[in-house]
Amino acid sequence: MCGNNMSAPLLAEAVTVSGTEKETAAVIFLHGLGDSGHGWADTMTSIRLPYVKYICPHAPRIPVTLNMKMTMPSWFDLMGLSPESPEDEAGIKRAAENIKALIDHETKNGIPPNRVLLGGFSQGGALSLYTALTSQQQLAGVVALSCWLPLHKTFPQAASGSANKDIPILQCHGEMDPMIPVQFGAMTAEKLKTIVNPQKITFRTYPGLMHSSCPQEMSAVKDFIEKQLPRI
Repeated sequence: MCGNNMSAPLLAEAVTVSGTEKETAAVIFLHGLGDSGHGWADTMTSIRLPYVKYICPHAPRIPVTLNMKMTMPSWFDLMGLSPESPEDEAGIKRAAENIKALIDHETKNGIPPNRVLLGGFSQGGALSLYTALTSQQQLAGVVALSCWLPLHKTFPQAASGSANKDIPILQCHGEMDPMIPVQFGAMTAEKLKTIVNPQKITFRTYPGLMHSSCPQEMSAVKDFIEKQLPRI
């Protein structure tokens, strides 16, 4: 393993699904609380495009307040799952910087930010939204599954320096989600419309779907990735 990954610590352990031809784009996909990059790497493999590299990093293991301070993979601490819950502002910002370091690393390897799409599920989707909306790197798009916007009360001001005021966002949510209710997803979509071009936001809900994904949703994700990262 050559190259210096110290500037992007999440990369050393990340699961990477390589393209089957010259890689001209990348998808960085962030898992949910207590999970790892492996499951989503398998899911990405099932919808892969041959010229896209898929990077599924693992969150660090930290004590999580919501789960009685048990230590588990978590991008930042969680105190609750409602719009009014207190939030780990320092942890969220630190996690976003780590994801921006991953994007920088891809840039150094020849894939510019506008050919990088961020995505994630649940806590990972939340972090992908926050990272894109506070980034000075112009990204290709965001896939936000079953999630919310962290530190939502700091927006739109928090996005004042962002290069992503016109970013396409695909937000998907299960209508039967018992963890992050679909109403929270809908509120997030409305909030996003005050931060970025509202015409670039797609919010899709799936009847009967709980806090997980489904084939129809992944088909929509594949179409979105192909549209935002066309072959060049």
